[in-house]
Amino acid sequence: GAVGEAIAAHDGRLGDPLEALRRVGSRELAAIAGAILAARYQRIPVLLDGFVSCAAAAVLWKLEPSALDHCLAAHASDAAHARLLGVIGKKPLLETALSLEDGTGAALALGIVKSALAVHAGTVTRDRL
Repeated sequence: GAVGEAIAAHDGRLGDPLEALRRVGSRELAAIAGAILAARYQRIPVLLDGFVSCAAAAVLWKLEPSALDHCLAAHASDAAHARLLGVIGKKPLLETALSLEDGTGAALALGIVKSALAVHAGTVTRDRL
């Protein structure tokens, strides 16, 4: 298939994640990876939604696994997406059959994240007693 042909065409030159992104990625993947990295530097949490955003995140993970510490996976749309999330060490907040790549999974997961933050902020701990 197309993936096998791309790998064969760039044989031996895909070991570096950024070089692989340059050779077989797209501008969209590069832009998403850049946005995820910029969010990391600005301490902005990221909800990864869909296979494409997770593939872009995988480039950063391959460079440095802690580069995704500010990311949560919104959902897993199918088996391939779930496998990719497993590789980058992310568990999806939702198990869905959404594969629209339009942010629907992140929109649904955002409610869960907001609720968890509200519960956490309202929880009395020993430190606050």
